[in-house]
Amino acid sequence: MINLVDVSLRYGEKVIYNKISTTIGVRDRIGLVGSNGSGKSTLIKLLLDEAEIDSGEVERPAYVTLGYLPQDGIEVKGTSLYDEVSKAFEDALELQKNIDEADEKMLEMDTNSEEYYELLDQIGAWEQKLEAHEPAKMKSRIEKTLMGLGFEVSDLERDTGEFSGGWQMRIALAKLLLKEPSLLLLDEPTNHLDIISQQWLEDYLTRYEGSLMVISHDRAFLDAVTNRTIHLSMGRLNSYSGNYSFYVKQSEADLETLRKKVKNQQAEIQRQKDFINRFRGNVKKASLVQSRMKDLEKMEIIKLPPQEKKIYFRFPPPPPGSAKVIELQNVSKSYGNVQVFKGLDFHIEKGDRLAVVGVNGAGKSTLARILAGVEPFQEGERALGINTVLAYFAQQQADELDPSKTVLEEVEQASADANREESNPRAVLGALLFRKDDVFKKTTVLSGGERNRLALAKMLMKEANTIILDEPTNHLDIKSKEILQDAIREFDGTVILVSHDRDFLDPIVNKVLEVSKTGTRMLTCNVSEYLERLKEEQGALAR
Repeated sequence: MINLVDVSLRYGEKVIYNKISTTIGVRDRIGLVGSNGSGKSTLIKLLLDEAEIDSGEVERPAYVTLGYLPQDGIEVKGTSLYDEVSKAFEDALELQKNIDEADEKMLEMDTNSEEYYELLDQIGAWEQKLEAHEPAKMKSRIEKTLMGLGFEVSDLERDTGEFSGGWQMRIALAKLLLKEPSLLLLDEPTNHLDIISQQWLEDYLTRYEGSLMVISHDRAFLDAVTNRTIHLSMGRLNSYSGNYSFYVKQSEADLETLRKKVKNQQAEIQRQKDFINRFRGNVKKASLVQSRMKDLEKMEIIKLPPQEKKIYFRFPPPPPGSAKVIELQNVSKSYGNVQVFKGLDFHIEKGDRLAVVGVNGAGKSTLARILAGVEPFQEGERALGINTVLAYFAQQQADELDPSKTVLEEVEQASADANREESNPRAVLGALLFRKDDVFKKTTVLSGGERNRLALAKMLMKEANTIILDEPTNHLDIKSKEILQDAIREFDGTVILVSHDRDFLDPIVNKVLEVSKTGTRMLTCNVSEYLERLKEEQGALAR
């Protein structure tokens, strides 16, 4: 369907692509992976014809249509949600408009004229095209897609300008899915989705008839929707015929094979050198020595690819605490006339590792702030256990960075405030993607994602026996998430996590707290088990 042939591109001294080639087939489901700066976003721009290359070709037939969802930056207003999303069917709506206008025109035409029959033939062609769009199903398809992405029936007539950034991206995603292009290009599509909507999107993409290319740091999502992985690294493109987990396993096997080849070649080189040194002064073997010296000079040395330094960190050891950590009794919370919680009762015990899940707008972040003691409420009580020491991460903490400090200075100050002389701020920063000279950047020049990661690094300096993390994996790549996951797994305290990343959550949580408009419920399971339970409950209701 689309061919990249010997594509080369460099920016200054940096080689982005060095004669890379690949083919995107009709039903390919591709996960596009690689470290930051490896050329993932640039590859999507090439496919969209929005970037130039130094050499090579990008072959794309005219019949191939592309649909692209960026990470953010899309905003619409001035139309209702329903009317905005119905623009996905602009071609069909235009056809219907043409048919309606032609029908009116025919009422005034001579039924025996040649123009009348020509217009009748044209209407027939339009109607045939329109039938392929299944206009009778458009309304139900629009509503089904919007409901799947978390909107409610009451949202359909709301002005799109009333929706926040995350919901704006869902509007764009709904339009894109309904257009059904030949190739869907999705850049972090789950960033703005709750765990329920993400599950719906996975199911939708699994059944999608076209091709798909996804950039994502969500390993479970990649495993669910892709059947092929393209890895970009140091100007090279490697294609693997499987999902992300297959790619990890296969790339490790390939690396091990390469290590063996390097070892065998080094042994052979040493054997030849030993022969040369032994018989260098032997006249009878002079020609043989010369031959072997030339063979060594011609030999192409096998090299291992550069490996990123393994980074790890650990939370400070938690101070002792009581069996009861936090308890909420009859808590009610409202914002104006909007009630978030009423009569909320539950408690968290020592050693709980809790995932807080639910649809967007259900109050997950509000609950996290209440538990952390930074959000007031109208009724009820919040009680901490004896010696409960909290550390809380919220993305809003990024707004509290000191503009006069560098990245490293911020974390060193946080470490000093926590009296953590043995801490290693550089290791924590490295794990959260601040490497080399990045640590000397002033906080004023950081992007939104960098500011969030820095706020998380500061929080990791504090000694606590209970940590509350609200979407800690946003803006982290897969490797960094694994490092944070390992640190939480090793943490001998209580953990409360608000996240929609089930691959991150599953190995480290033992309970799920479901937050909904009707209240909360606590389940002893991980997130994947919770989703299976939801499916069973929905199936029982449908019967």
